[in-house]
Parts: sequence; C-alpha cells; structure tokens
Amino acid sequence: MPSDPGLQREQGAGRAEVVDPVRGRTALVTGGGSGLGAAIAVALADAGARVIVVGRDRDKLDRVAAWRPESMRPAVCDVASPDSVAALSGELVNESVSILVNNAGIPGPVAPLTEIEPAEWDDVFAVNVRGVYLLCRAFLPAMVAAGRGDVINLASVSGKRPLARRTPYCASKMAVIGLTTTLAAEVGPLGVNVNSLSPGPVDSARMHRNFRLEAERTGTSYEDAEQAFVSRAALGRMVTEDEVARAVLAMLAMPGLCAADIDLSAGMVAR
Repeated sequence: MPSDPGLQREQGAGRAEVVDPVRGRTALVTGGGSGLGAAIAVALADAGARVIVVGRDRDKLDRVAAWRPESMRPAVCDVASPDSVAALSGELVNESVSILVNNAGIPGPVAPLTEIEPAEWDDVFAVNVRGVYLLCRAFLPAMVAAGRGDVINLASVSGKRPLARRTPYCASKMAVIGLTTTLAAEVGPLGVNVNSLSPGPVDSARMHRNFRLEAERTGTSYEDAEQAFVSRAALGRMVTEDEVARAVLAMLAMPGLCAADIDLSAGMVAR
C-alpha cells in the first residue's frame, strides 16, 4: 500500500513512525521581511514550524513576526556579510535549525551589460549567491550532525532562459542552481536534502518595478510591458506569493526530492 502523501516514515522500535515534514521543526527564512520571504515564513508557521525570520530591516521583520507571534521570531542579518552571518549563527546556537530557505535576493540593475557598473554586478552576486553560500556554511554542519535537514534555495526561471538587460540577476540565479546541485551531492548522503525552487514572474512589487522600467525604456504603457512578459506563460499570468509558499511546503513533503530544481512559472517554459 502506498504511504500517506506528505509524510515521512522512519523505523523505530520495530514499528513505522509517521513523521510530519514540517511540524515541530525549526525553519530559518532569509529575506523574510516582505514579499516571498514573508509568505514562506507564514506558511511554514501555519504548518507547525517554529520560524526565524531573517532580514536587514528590523521594523519589517517585527511586523511579519507579529502575524504569528507564538511561532515566529525576527533576527536581523545581512546575508552578504560573513560577520553578520556569523553573529546570527551565534545568536541561534541553541536553535536546532533543520529547514533553511535561502530566499534573500535583489533584482539588480535593468540595463545592457556594457552599462552595468562592476559595483552593481558585485552587489547582486553578494546577496544572491554569496548569501546562499554563507547561510549554508553556517547552518549545514548542525544538520549533518543530526543526520537530517532541508535546504531550499530560491532561484528563478530567469536563470535558465534569456532575459535581456538583466544579466547580473540571471547569472546569479543560474549560479544558485549550480550551487544547489553540487551541494546536494555533498550532503545528500549525510541526510540533508538540498533543492532549488525557480519561480517565474511573481505578482509582486519587484515585478511591478520591472514593468515600469521596461515601459519607460520602450516608450510603451505599463500594461503593454506587463502583457508582453506574462504572455510567454502558458497560463497567461504571473504566479502568486502564496503559490510559491505552498510549493516550499510541497517540496518539504517529498523526502525523495534532492538535487532538483523545480519550475513554478505558470507555464513559462525555460528555453
């Protein structure tokens, strides 16, 4: 008989024990002060996890944590800073973080590559790639020692198909996918699942900013810029923050998922 969907089964004392994939675990979500990070943090809390919401803006973090004060805790950290991540790790030394969601990211400039300054390029990679590396470096050892853990890195379909004038962002997200698959090969045998989730355009303030910039560049309307983008998706729309949050929960409920990159793009096929 197939096992119950969404549940892991572990052997113990001669019987099969049902283990909930989220309830009772501690999760850390970066970029949790707004947008996708906030949606993911709330979804994890509602599923029964204790959630540490990480970001740079304490006021935003406090507002998010106040939505679920019994199960969410704010923690200030700049994921691009080794010193800040080390301080976060020290602050959470008594927390058994077994779910790490690396969501923090910045969109970077919208411009031809030849007009992008080196500092702008470095800023994107510092947050989008080095941040993932630093958080994994800080919190993987305890997962490996426990023989159990889940890491989900937020990538993007933009890392796998052309997107003109977004070179730093697209390159950084492809780097996240490469980091994910390689890290999975390292720690998968030790009990830690590492996967990436690649959303398509998410109906969010960030995408609305991009549409405004594209409309200004091309001399078209905001509506035309948005339609030109979403028309590439089979469903003819963007995905929502709630859909991305639910995808994170679904990935955690699949114990055999490792070294995978999951597209969630409303049918915007990566080419």
